[in-house]
Amino acid sequence: MKKKSCTKIKVFLVDDHPAVREGVRFYLTSHSIAVVGEASDAPEALRKVKKLSPEVIVLDVNLPSMAGWELARRLRRLVPKAKILAFSIHSSEEYVERMARCGARGYVTKDQPTAELLDAIKHVFRGGLHFPAGMTGALLALAPKVSPNQPDRIKLTVRELKVLALLAEGLSDKGVAAKLGISARTAETLREHISHKLSISTVAGLTKYAVQHRLNPLK
Repeated sequence: MKKKSCTKIKVFLVDDHPAVREGVRFYLTSHSIAVVGEASDAPEALRKVKKLSPEVIVLDVNLPSMAGWELARRLRRLVPKAKILAFSIHSSEEYVERMARCGARGYVTKDQPTAELLDAIKHVFRGGLHFPAGMTGALLALAPKVSPNQPDRIKLTVRELKVLALLAEGLSDKGVAAKLGISARTAETLREHISHKLSISTVAGLTKYAVQHRLNPLK
């Protein structure tokens, strides 16, 4: 009989509040996440992180010794394979975009349930992005520049392009339907057609595509 894999995601916490680190550590370890190390400031994080080789770094945006975005840049150089997840009291799009530009793959605010942080860790570990709904600016900050004459775009009708852009804004099929004045079933069908044409099966994948191609729902 083959043994089931029980590999845990290795997480490193950076936060200057001991109570926050303790609470997050307790929650994550009780949900099968391995917290391999912690730091209260930038120098400690930079000193420890390379030796510990974490897979996900949960990084507070506001640290006493260095801004979170600058630390994110340095951590990316030290441990390029680690995924950085911002964790902050700030929810403004400016903070989210800045962290994204500096390499964060996700952003979770501290007023959300801890379960949201757990979901975000798992998501970025698998290679996904985890940003607040509707904050496409953060995704645009991550998207590489592409040629406007992409052959895949020609496959989509004007209506499908609009649906794709609205999905990237975080709207559901019902939300897209309300925005375009069509039925929810029609919106769902259009989404399925888009997925088939682009060979992209998930909404996250469609969102990434829309962002990379600078699709605007108002056009």
